[in-house]
Amino acid sequence: MVSRKKLFGLVVFYLAAALVSMGQTVPRRIVFTGSRAAVSGSLSNGHEANYIFSAEKGQNVTIRNSRTSQFDFRVYSEEFGLETEFESSAALSFNIPETGDYLFFVRKKMASPRMSKYSISITIK
Repeated sequence: MVSRKKLFGLVVFYLAAALVSMGQTVPRRIVFTGSRAAVSGSLSNGHEANYIFSAEKGQNVTIRNSRTSQFDFRVYSEEFGLETEFESSAALSFNIPETGDYLFFVRKKMASPRMSKYSISITIK
């Protein structure tokens, strides 16, 4: 019989392989210092960066995007039924419905310049 830990490792491996074969990247884990974290990088038009973060039920999440004309973002968890649209607002706040992992996507809009740098902050309280 396969242990839970080994089974989980196999599932993660095959999921990562499937994402890479579909041209998508494996989400990078967001590490919080206290209650705040920032993600940054560069994207070209139409491309996304994928992240994952953990939060506990009832916590309030605030996401701040200072480059709304260049980037939008969304939060998603199929398991917990949370899905925001791609947000172009400067800030979005919401409460976490269940304890667990949530996917966070940053997308470069089809705008000039073709490639831009982003820096988006996430606060969880």
